[in-house]
Amino acid sequence: MSTVLKIRRVVSDQRVVLTVLTVGLFIYFGLKNSAFLSTDFVIYPLLRDGAVLTVIGLAQLCALSIGHLNLAVGRMAAVAALASGAAYQYWHLSLLPGLLIGLIVGASLGFVAGVIIVKSQVNAFIVTLAMDFALLGFVTFVYVTFTGSTAAFITKPEGMEFWRNTSLHQYCISGVCGPKVFPMMLIPAIVALILVGFLYAKTRLGRELLSTGSNLRAAKLSGVPVDRRVIMAHTFSGLLAALAGVMLAFTNGSFTASIGSQFMLPSFLGPVLGGTLLVGGSVQVLGTFIGTMLTLVIRQGLSVQGIGLETLNIALGLVLLTALSLGQIQKMFTAIRMRGRI
Repeated sequence: MSTVLKIRRVVSDQRVVLTVLTVGLFIYFGLKNSAFLSTDFVIYPLLRDGAVLTVIGLAQLCALSIGHLNLAVGRMAAVAALASGAAYQYWHLSLLPGLLIGLIVGASLGFVAGVIIVKSQVNAFIVTLAMDFALLGFVTFVYVTFTGSTAAFITKPEGMEFWRNTSLHQYCISGVCGPKVFPMMLIPAIVALILVGFLYAKTRLGRELLSTGSNLRAAKLSGVPVDRRVIMAHTFSGLLAALAGVMLAFTNGSFTASIGSQFMLPSFLGPVLGGTLLVGGSVQVLGTFIGTMLTLVIRQGLSVQGIGLETLNIALGLVLLTALSLGQIQKMFTAIRMRGRI
């Protein structure tokens, strides 16, 4: 392969373009306002938030892999965090058992959503939208009923502060310490990226999930148990949403009804910007992380410049709209080039 072709392949890789854009914007915002380069107040929180939003992006990616949308990822995260918070407060469980309860609850909700979709043959958009409203009412009712005016479970299990505030800088090997900007919360996100990436790249189950999203009829004819794969994809989505919900609760320092309420847009921004197709059949796991970091750099950069919340939301909405339009834009330019050759 010639050097020119290699360069073209690298440049055409959406992940490379996103990485360059993210780094470029980071440098731009840093030069524009030195406050953006603050380790304690900007970069560390940005990476910690990025860990949570990467996991919720992976939750949406699992549904997108089969061509479905999971509009209930935020509420699934909220219910899972509620379950973990209640386990810590009323059963006095340690960190890992409480986390496990939250993950089981999240996976169960995803399983239920998948079963309803398969059995009723109703579009996943409608099913998860209805579940989102139902879970919203459930979460609000439980918090108000059991916690009163506080509307939160405030018991902190041992180890929660470690995941919330610790960085690799506190660990040294032979006098060499880790970077101060690397939050420990990134570790579960990295593990999730590796496991999801392995699932879709190296396993038969992952290939069957993608074939189900690519062409449902062809997948059925080739012997793929598509109904079970739909249920499995939504179960994985619920599991990862639960992990993101508990991670956010750890970050906030308490378990509240508002957990997951802001997850909807980020859950799509990361995977879609990263190259995952809305119609299914193709996912970009690493791209989800890069896309998430790009949106956070934009959000944090504009915030440091004093831009209001409304403008931030408009900017992120435009970013998502642009990402969704990239495919059509590329087709348009390809068609123009082909006409020029005729």
